[in-house]
Amino acid sequence: MSTTQDSILALARDRGLVRPLDLDARGLPRVSLTRLVRQGRLARVGRGLYALPDRPVSAHSALAEVARRHPGAVVCLLSALRFHELTTQSPFEVWLAIPTKARAPRLDYPPLRIARFSEAGLTEGVEEHEIDGVPVRITGIARTVADCFKYRNKIGLNVALDALKAALKEALQEQGQGGRGRRVSIDELWRYARLDRVANVMRPYLEALA
Repeated sequence: MSTTQDSILALARDRGLVRPLDLDARGLPRVSLTRLVRQGRLARVGRGLYALPDRPVSAHSALAEVARRHPGAVVCLLSALRFHELTTQSPFEVWLAIPTKARAPRLDYPPLRIARFSEAGLTEGVEEHEIDGVPVRITGIARTVADCFKYRNKIGLNVALDALKAALKEALQEQGQGGRGRRVSIDELWRYARLDRVANVMRPYLEALA
């Protein structure tokens, strides 16, 4: 195997998913991707995306594919709910938050659903998780719940309420355990409700359920 192919395979092991642009940045020829696919050493997993054929793939592989193509975007709303296991729904679209004036990304697959967030909205309450070897930016639980109320006209109030119930159940359980393994707290839910300016909308539900 050539040194060039060794370098590409090492990059695939390190990054999980590789784009032709990743090769350009390292001075590696794109044609080697095609050769490695023909040899069965790489697999084409999407348009412009390559990976080792035996790599472990999680249930959230679509999020990793989107993040590799658009590392600045943030997974949000229904996709974030699903990632945090706050809903049983499996959205066929990946919900992405992008800056207010940014051009919407386009992908053949997976399909995208775009939500436009302010600058603060793209940083506050955003976590980084590794999925299939790819760093993916995803809104945290409290932030996701507040966003669901903010965008309730898009996703439905019932979805937002179910997410709040699931988050509160977890917060109260962890509160009773002294915060061990804490993923969310009631204080955090209030914080992001205020950040998203939906505190008045969420208050009656929070007070009734907490």
